[in-house]
Amino acid sequence: MTIASIPDTSVAGLDALLGSMADDEFVIGFSDSEWTGIAPLLEEDVAMSSLAQDELGHAAALYGLLAQTTGTDPDVLAYDREPGEYRHARLLDHGRGDWAMTIARRYLYETADAVRLDALVGGSWAPLADLCRKLVREERYHLMHIGSWFGRLAATPGEPRERLDAALAVLAPDAGTVFTPLDDEAALIDAGILAAPMAELEARWRSTIAPVFAGYSLPMPPPTERPARGRTDHGPDFVWLWGEFNAVRRSDPGATW
Repeated sequence: MTIASIPDTSVAGLDALLGSMADDEFVIGFSDSEWTGIAPLLEEDVAMSSLAQDELGHAAALYGLLAQTTGTDPDVLAYDREPGEYRHARLLDHGRGDWAMTIARRYLYETADAVRLDALVGGSWAPLADLCRKLVREERYHLMHIGSWFGRLAATPGEPRERLDAALAVLAPDAGTVFTPLDDEAALIDAGILAAPMAELEARWRSTIAPVFAGYSLPMPPPTERPARGRTDHGPDFVWLWGEFNAVRRSDPGATW
């Protein structure tokens, strides 16, 4: 299915899907890049920098697809918006915090993203389906790495577990916002681009993480109270991050990435 052959009824939904996915990867990539040079172990300094670089590369690829559907330059999509125009999940709006906060946030995101990608790899729009198959291969290693750290913190009594518990308590209300319903979501499903509604994907995600949370006696994240605001309600932590990743762009408007 080429851009020209995408049904008019699903174009808005596709733009919403690509924009939300790209912003998710862009924001978590930049946020976690803040660990470069200060991670708790030298090996993690390298690993987290690599993960962050991967996410920024994924964001660039997704912005590239969005540019095809909107006719907008990818750099403009990535940088030339006000904070309130970004559509990343509220889960990723939380600040970097300590190491436990970063691991908890990324674990919740990586597990959710895996379910979302799985719903797209067989889609009818080949450019997105092909890209998602590539992302699945790379994200698998992200999840293995973060899952190992999540289990390590959860299984270690004392401060490691206490910090993880505290981080999850903060993040839990926003944990499901990766699956915030999309505009014109039904049209995406009718066109075969997305395999199932976001609500169904969230249920799959919860069934995936439930055994892990139960195994470590961790409380499951509750249902999102205000899912409609899951990608629009950004706070001061993101405004600060937005200023950081736009610093070069503002100093040199002609810069590219």
